[in-house]
Amino acid sequence: MNTVNNKEYYLAVAAILFSSAMWGLIWYPMRLLEQAGMPVVWTILVVYFASAVVATLQLLWVRKRLATAWPPTLWFLALAAGLTNISFLVALIEGEVLRVMLLFYLSPLWSVLLSRWWLGERISRLAMLMILVAMSGTFMMLWHPEVGLPWPHGPADWLALFASVMFSVNNVLSRKLAQVAMEVKTTVVYWGVVMVAVVVLLLKQSSVPELPLNLWLAVMVLGGLCFTAMTISVLYGLARMPVFRSAILMLFELLVAAASAWALTSERMTVAEWIGGALIFVAAYGMAKSGKGH
Repeated sequence: MNTVNNKEYYLAVAAILFSSAMWGLIWYPMRLLEQAGMPVVWTILVVYFASAVVATLQLLWVRKRLATAWPPTLWFLALAAGLTNISFLVALIEGEVLRVMLLFYLSPLWSVLLSRWWLGERISRLAMLMILVAMSGTFMMLWHPEVGLPWPHGPADWLALFASVMFSVNNVLSRKLAQVAMEVKTTVVYWGVVMVAVVVLLLKQSSVPELPLNLWLAVMVLGGLCFTAMTISVLYGLARMPVFRSAILMLFELLVAAASAWALTSERMTVAEWIGGALIFVAAYGMAKSGKGH
């Protein structure tokens, strides 16, 4: 590596850590907004609408140099991204932060299985071992003496698990759409979240919150800038380092979530949940360290 490449690499590391830290902290402002009278799905709609507008303007700016097709699979990517974000962020509001994060980090397991099913990729012995480790951790986290079976025991658990599956679908579809420009996929993902949020609000028959206009504008501008910065940062980092290294760095999100939940809430996990979470962490790390999840 020359000096410039070293600088770019360190900037990429910083970008990945920044994005991971933001995702590890995102639950806190959303809970504050919930307490202020803005339900989380409304927050998601406003924030992602602002991000989608910015992404669309950027796409229009560079459209001439993007000689890329728009395959129908992009619709499924939009749907998967929308379901992932809505489920995950609602779970963070309704459940325990670290528990939701850890259950969401089962996504590498589902990615391996989906890659095998959809893309025909081979599952290595290491991946099989990590799947067993992850499932063992899941059973430990979900098992409760009063319930018996290792089964989700509330809406937040179900949403976190569903979000992890949808995130894996999102990842596999992104791999299938490797020929599509990143600007196109980013714009599609943002609008996908907006569309799913609108459908959820219509199904819930949720009325528009009566809040000051300056709060709406603040959420739109600051939230939009925040999510746009998170997206740009992670894309910058992913483009400049091996996938397995970026995947390991992204585990920083769990550490930030654990520290922030400990400092800002009264949430505490049991010993069994900690052990189960540690196994999920080890499995996610093992799949990332292997350099490939299959």
